[in-house]
Amino acid sequence: MSPSAFALRGIVPPLITPLAARDELDCDGLQRLLDHVIDGGVSGVFILGTTGEAPSLSYRLRRQMITETTRLVRDRVPVLVGIADTAFTETVNLAKHAADSGASAAVLTTPYYFPAGQTELTSYVQNIQPLIPLPLMLYNMPQLTKVWFEIETLAKLASIDGIVGVKDSSGDMEYFGRLCKMKSVRPDWSILLGPEALLPQAHALGGDGGVSGGANIAPQLFVDCYRALQDGDAAKLDAVMQKINRFQDIYDIGKYASRHIKATKTAASLIGLCNDLPADPFHAFREPERQRVAEILRSIGLL
Repeated sequence: MSPSAFALRGIVPPLITPLAARDELDCDGLQRLLDHVIDGGVSGVFILGTTGEAPSLSYRLRRQMITETTRLVRDRVPVLVGIADTAFTETVNLAKHAADSGASAAVLTTPYYFPAGQTELTSYVQNIQPLIPLPLMLYNMPQLTKVWFEIETLAKLASIDGIVGVKDSSGDMEYFGRLCKMKSVRPDWSILLGPEALLPQAHALGGDGGVSGGANIAPQLFVDCYRALQDGDAAKLDAVMQKINRFQDIYDIGKYASRHIKATKTAASLIGLCNDLPADPFHAFREPERQRVAEILRSIGLL
């Protein structure tokens, strides 16, 4: 897909990575998960992101996840692939595999572990983008990468045609508003929000939709939210946001940073999509936590 042909609007779940065992992809679970979200009306799927536990997966498994996802999706929706790595060359290699597999776009965070300065970050993107054989979305995730794509940096990168948008998971809505204003320079960019409970605020600022982790579990709910925002249906929006806000309670279960992934995988297992095994070093929720997730799902009609 050429950059000029890429435009993404709506709900794009950041897909969990179903695991059968350590370093073993659950292909049957992946099939059920993909059918579930696509039947729910999503506009695309994003694999190997934060919710997909990409940094915890082997390179072999990441490649298998790309190959299997593109095969199982069968061009029903665009497939976005997270390619970020601490090594420049490994990022390029993963992007090439994604392109060879038929993915629609690549998604790139700021390099993590060693924090890059903004001048270094600008050069990094300028150097790597010509080597990425796919439309490229940038991914702002400062909580985990320790570095922002600052607005001034994005303004410099906006001259690169192959960059087609930004996903922002910072939760800083002032930043997101400034990001949306960049459409005056790049009206073709897709600007997507990570924190799913802030979809109405993102829409009001000019955002194009959400990369909503809860859409792994309740895709129709988040699609209904997006459609209500598009239609200006206040009553519908209020009804779906009550459920979305209640759904957020699953992320408060547990005490470690991994609880978001654990909660999402637990919910997926409870509704019969795949098991709840996370990648090492994380542990699945124990039974008391599982029951709390189940109670929340039942309270909004998902179980």
